[in-house]
Amino acid sequence: MKKIFISSLCFMTVVFSMQSIMVLAQPNAIPLIGYTELKTNLDGGRHPNVRTMRASLVKADGTSPSKIADQLVTEPDSWTQFSGWSPDGRQAIIVRGWQDHENAQWEEKNKNFRYIKKAYLVDSFLVDLEKKRPINVTGIDRVSFYNTGLFFWKNEPGKLGFTAIIDGNSHPFRMTLDGKNKTDLTKDSKEFSYGFSSSPDGKRIAYHKNYQIYVADADGNNAQRIDTQNPFNFAPAWSPDGAWLLFVSGEHYNCHPCLAKADGTGFKKLADRGGYRGVVDFLDVPDFHGGSSDVPCWAKDGKSIFYTAILDNKVELFQITIDGAITQLTKSKAMTLHYHPQPSPDGKNLLYGSKRDGVRQLFVMNLEDKTEKQITNLKVGNAAMWPHWQTSK
Repeated sequence: MKKIFISSLCFMTVVFSMQSIMVLAQPNAIPLIGYTELKTNLDGGRHPNVRTMRASLVKADGTSPSKIADQLVTEPDSWTQFSGWSPDGRQAIIVRGWQDHENAQWEEKNKNFRYIKKAYLVDSFLVDLEKKRPINVTGIDRVSFYNTGLFFWKNEPGKLGFTAIIDGNSHPFRMTLDGKNKTDLTKDSKEFSYGFSSSPDGKRIAYHKNYQIYVADADGNNAQRIDTQNPFNFAPAWSPDGAWLLFVSGEHYNCHPCLAKADGTGFKKLADRGGYRGVVDFLDVPDFHGGSSDVPCWAKDGKSIFYTAILDNKVELFQITIDGAITQLTKSKAMTLHYHPQPSPDGKNLLYGSKRDGVRQLFVMNLEDKTEKQITNLKVGNAAMWPHWQTSK
């Protein structure tokens, strides 16, 4: 059951190629969108396609597409994935991964992941867009061979958070910007912790551990489980004001957007996904894992959320207020799939993926008039996944 966490957020380090664009977050500049391109139909199962993942950039108007981190994928069986931005938009967070080919074949045969030191090396890097300087912050004073989920700690510019696999379990860590002072926030835990983030004021953290949601102090102390009475709870996300946590809850592959107050009280189901499993197939060949988790996200004003649900054999985009008023954002033809919605920093647009005519592309919607623009133009056998808006202060 542990394997659901890894593929949904990992593969998510780094030097720009000469062809890479270097656009910083500036007033009135068109923001960049970071995402990952990959092949989807290569024979051999998961690894032959995953190793084609490349961190990529495109402007929000669909112009100037480019690849980044080319120098990190010169080794066979390695890949990069775009994972996020610094708060000022001047640094990209990119994961560089490598897997031994023989281990990949074992996984394909046994239809399960085997995370062992000799078979994997996964690290999270910070890349300064102006200086083009990669820093492997998880590789400094290394605690694990598998490090993902890197983020900038809210309200504490000198701190980072990430998740590391240690002795078969995933642990949330805190560290300084230089990659030092790594602190295990669930030290000695034998349970699998993932979906780690800090509250807007930086004083609390949230994560799920063995499919249960926990909140704790920033140092990991005083952990409290949110009692949902459900066996599957996944991917807690703080509201912009820190008052609520949004996550999915229910049964595995039958879970729905839910809310709870930051103190663990007030749990409620907010919306129903209409039978949607909540997992995006990102390959066109058989995948023993089953895809990437597709979870709801907060609107920038914290008054509503965006989520995906099945309606008439399509996975459509919806917006729902915390009081339960629903707006359907897309009305698509049969078999369309939408995934991974992300609001723009100013809250006026929505970025998301959509599989139409057999290809997974990225789109941006103007939330005022619901018009959309396709910003990637990939051919059959390729996909655009895991998009992230460039942030700016």
